Amino acid sequence: MSILSELFDDLTALLFPRRCAVCGTPLVRGERTVCTLCRTTAPMTGYWREADNPVFRRCWGLVPVERASGFLFFVQGSGWRELIHAFKYRGAWRTAREMGAWYGHFLAESGLYGDVDLVVPLPLHPFKRCRRGYNQAEYLAEGIARQLGVPVERHAVCRRRNTASQARKALRERAANVEGAFAVRRPERLAGRHVLLVDDVMTTGSTLLACAAEILRAAPDCRVSLAAFAVSRRELGVKE
Repeated sequence: MSILSELFDDLTALLFPRRCAVCGTPLVRGERTVCTLCRTTAPMTGYWREADNPVFRRCWGLVPVERASGFLFFVQGSGWRELIHAFKYRGAWRTAREMGAWYGHFLAESGLYGDVDLVVPLPLHPFKRCRRGYNQAEYLAEGIARQLGVPVERHAVCRRRNTASQARKALRERAANVEGAFAVRRPERLAGRHVLLVDDVMTTGSTLLACAAEILRAAPDCRVSLAAFAVSRRELGVKE
């Protein structure tokens, strides 16, 4: 980088400081999206290092997944909740991609996801996608896929029912709400592959599991793993 470029960047940072998406403090040179302190103190699960973890155990007896993990614990009232809501509802898709790359780095480093062939974002219904303007899971998937060195498959799976929000629904109601919500349009793109299915937040896991089950039904010779950016301690039965 030239001296003039460095001076321009310094001046831009002075006049229009980039702020941490979690705590709001100005970012310093070398920091991206989230400051070093917030990254260091993030409520990480560590589940990407463990083949047997609470997210994986949530799938037992329901869907035969290869691997399953969550990156952060979803903490109500925290800056991390605001970061997730920003990329989920307020157009901060670049943040989703950056967070996906951060998560993907750890997935790749763990060695447990080294045989993943492609990454599939959990699809949104066309109506919801049109209203929101994007699917945040696609940007998380892009960041993860870049770190794993594999492609993103956006078109093989679709959402054919515009389901109601899962919030405030009981476990049984959540499962019924997403029953038949997904369809695999191009099973040949998934056949024989190890698919990593990605979503932003996993609470009970009903939505991810419904989609994973449909993928395995349509392409029975493929393998499916799950990756959620944030997971709920309470729903997983994990103590603080």
